[in-house]
Amino acid sequence: MFFLSDDQLLLLIYNRQKTTSTHQRRMWAHTVGFTVLPHVGGFLGWFINRKEVPVWYEKLKKPSWCPPRKVFPVAWTVLYTGMGYASYLIWNDLGGCNSKAIIPLGLYGAQLALNWAWPPFFFGIHNLKMALIDILCLDGLVIGTMCSWYRINKIATLLMVPYLGWLAMATCLTIRIWKDNPEQKPGKTE
Repeated sequence: MFFLSDDQLLLLIYNRQKTTSTHQRRMWAHTVGFTVLPHVGGFLGWFINRKEVPVWYEKLKKPSWCPPRKVFPVAWTVLYTGMGYASYLIWNDLGGCNSKAIIPLGLYGAQLALNWAWPPFFFGIHNLKMALIDILCLDGLVIGTMCSWYRINKIATLLMVPYLGWLAMATCLTIRIWKDNPEQKPGKTE
C-alpha cells in the first residue's frame, strides 16, 4: 500500500491547485479574447464612420420598418458577444487551432472580415451596391459557419441564430436602401 506523509500530501494538493488555477486563468483569457474580438472590428467601423450617420445616412430614403438608430449599438453588442463566445466554444471543443479547426474557424474568420467590411462600403464610401454584395456574401458565410459548427457544438450554433436573424433584416434593409436611393453613387456625398 502506498502512503504519503502529511507534507507530501500538502505539496501534492498545493501543486494541483496551482495547476488548476493557471489553467483557469488561461481558459478565462481565451474566453475573453474570443468574445472581445468581434467587438474590435465593430468598434473601429463605428469610430471611423460615425460622422457619416448624421450627415449622410439620415438623408437616405429608408423603409418604415427600419429600426431606430439607438437599437443598432445595443443589437451589435449582444450579437458580437454571442458570436465571439460561440467561436470560443468551437475553438475549445476542437482543441485549439489545428487541422480540424481550419474550416469551422476559417469560415468564422471570413464572415467576421465581411462583417467588418460592410460599414466602410456603406458609410465610408457610400457604395450601396458593394455593401449589398458584401452582406449577401456575409449571409452565405454565416450559414456555412453555422453548418460547419453544428456537429461540433450545438450551443455555439444556436448562439449564432440571433445574428443570422439580424443579418436577414439588415440584408432586406440594405436591399431597400439600395433600391430606394438610386441617385447615390459610390464616393458621392450629398
